[in-house]
Order: sequence, then structure tokens, then C-alpha cells
Amino acid sequence: MADIHSFFKYVVEHKGSDLHAKAGGPPSVRISGLLTPTDFPKLSASDCLNAAVQIMDDKQKEVLDSAGEVDFAYSEPGIGRFRVNVYSQRGSVGIAARLVLPGAPSFGSLGLPPAVEALANEHRGLLLVTGPTSSGKSTTTGAIINHINSTRAAHILTIEDPIEILHQDMKAMVSQREIGQDTEDFATALRAAMRQDPDVIFVGEIRDPETVKAALQAAETGHFVVATLHTTDVSETITRIIDFFPPHQQKQTRAAVAGSLAGIVSQRLLPRVGGGRVAAIEILVMNGRIRDLVLNAGQTHMIHDIVAESSFYGMQTFDQALLALFRAGVVEFEDAKSAATNPHDFQIALQQAGLQPV
Repeated sequence: MADIHSFFKYVVEHKGSDLHAKAGGPPSVRISGLLTPTDFPKLSASDCLNAAVQIMDDKQKEVLDSAGEVDFAYSEPGIGRFRVNVYSQRGSVGIAARLVLPGAPSFGSLGLPPAVEALANEHRGLLLVTGPTSSGKSTTTGAIINHINSTRAAHILTIEDPIEILHQDMKAMVSQREIGQDTEDFATALRAAMRQDPDVIFVGEIRDPETVKAALQAAETGHFVVATLHTTDVSETITRIIDFFPPHQQKQTRAAVAGSLAGIVSQRLLPRVGGGRVAAIEILVMNGRIRDLVLNAGQTHMIHDIVAESSFYGMQTFDQALLALFRAGVVEFEDAKSAATNPHDFQIALQQAGLQPV
């Protein structure tokens, strides 16, 4: 019988980030961003089901049976904590599990730009951390919450699906709520949060207009709201937030975003020279010029150019971040070029900086 505990141990021992298991082949593990087959035997449909059953409780099994998929966190004693998704596929089940950090990371350990810490020191407004799947959003938000926890006497309320990083009370008090176990959904939990006296609210993921609206309202009423969103850069993030709403509500939404947005941290992970991965980070910090562009639908497309010109405020584009990483010898040219927003412009910027790739 397939032993999922051995699979989890393999992930940790090989410094992997994700485990994938489905019928027809051996489990695979993502190492330094690349999905690699393991030397375990091929899995049958019953192997996958048995492996999933080993880590699910009765309620999770019921959700899988009724919805076809279920998310939960699982702690493997002596090994680590995993964010797990079990899903139906082609008549059997598949398993995707991500290893999460054993504790909250620090800004220093991640090497995040100083502007991220400056944004974490805000006391009100909306801070969005964005990027595609597997871009390190959970790690960055964990560092932000950890920073606030260690520097402010505040009540931090997190709403997550599932809870990934466990935060112990330090200078702050941290309450962590899990969707499906402690509350129904993000929007419901956000509305209830107003009666729980939070200073800081972390929303694990913005998925729908109701959650956007509740997050904006919380930010407008003097709370500091940190949330994640699956968008590729800062310009798309603003457009996506506004496009959650029908056209007749978008002018009002623009005003709400312009009035409450503190900043956007958008990131992409690249292979690091020597092994591991490193984040390239695009940063928007709200100021009067950005606010005017958010309010004016015809000028929102200019935000990228303003970010590129605003290093004084701590802002930077992806291409600027990639240029710095390549200059420092942290990433290879081809990896940086493939991650660039505009590969051609990125290569020109390298030439202008006297950094011709070998």
C-alpha cells in the first residue's frame, strides 16, 4: 500500500516544495521549480485513494465525495506541515501537497526589498501581495504578519483556506480562522471581523466581488488589510480588482481603491544560481500620482511607467528587479529574460547597463 508519509519525508529530504501523486505513474516532487519523478513504484487508483485517506478526517472525506476536491492543512510529525489538495481526476483521486514553512519567516531571511517592510509598517489601508501559483505569496505574507506580530501591540486576525503558517503571539495577539472549519467563507469572515476588534486583517485569497468589497470597506474604516490575489503584475492587479464589479459600479470601486490602497507587492520565482529559488519583486507604493491614474480609467495603463520612474518611493518594475538580480549574479540570463515582462526591453536595458549576457 502507498505510504504518503514516506512521500512527505522524501519531499523534505530532497529539499522539494511540492508533492504530486496520481494514478499511472510514481509520485513527483518539485525541486528548485522543476517537477521530478521519484523512484517510488507507480501508483494505482486504489493506491492514491488509500494515500489520501491516510491524512483526511471524516469531514474532509465528505467534502471530497460531494465537491470532488478538498483543501486542508496536514502536519506530519517530525517532518513538516503541508497544504494539501485532494481532487477527483479521471475516475480516481490526485494529491497535490505543498510544504509550508515550519514557522513564520523574517524579512531578513527572505531578502525582500526595504519597501516591503515599509509597507508592512502601515497602520491602515489595503496591501495586496500578488503573483501566479507557486510564486511565494504565502511566504511573503507570512513575513509581513511576522513583522507586525513582533513590532506592534495589535490584534491580528487571519482568514485562510487552509491555515498554512502558524503564528504564535508575540507583541501582538494573533487569531487564525480557517475556511470550512471556523467560518463559512472569506466574505462572511470579513464581515464578522468588524465585531472582533482587529487592527490587522489578513485575507488568504481574494476570489470574488464580495470579498473585494469587504476588504475595501475594512481598509476604508481604518484597518490594515493584507490580502493575496492571483495576478501577474501591479497594473493587472488594479484592473482585476475593478473588473470584479459590473461597469456601473466601477467608478465607485476606482474611488475606493484610490482611497484605500497602500501598495502592491507582485512577485515571480526564478531558479537561483547554485540551487533554490529567488523572488523577483515588482512594487507599487501609493502616492498622489498613482492615485490619479487609478481614478482615471483612461490613464490606468500608465501605472507601469510611473512605477519604473519612482525608485525614490521604493517602487520598482519586474524588469528592474530582474536586472538587479542578474547584475548580482543571483540568476542566469535566460531565466531572467523568460521572467521579464518585456524580454526585448529587458535585453536592451541590459545593454544600456553594460551587462551583455555571455
